Amino acid sequence: MVDVRGLLCPMPLVTVRKEIEKNAPASLEVLFDDKGALDNVTRFVTGLGYKTEVVKDGPDYKLVLSK
Repeated sequence: MVDVRGLLCPMPLVTVRKEIEKNAPASLEVLFDDKGALDNVTRFVTGLGYKTEVVKDGPDYKLVLSK
């Protein structure tokens, strides 16, 4: 799991990109508190071939990635 809550753009995208480059996970959960960052990361990972599911959890979001 990657927690990018509290990070300002572009750091959520940079953090997720580094995790994917380092570990090439088949699945990954990412926690967000910023809808704009969630949208940017979703576009990025979709381009890498990940399927995405967004779960709203109170004020936060969880993005679930899978290949």
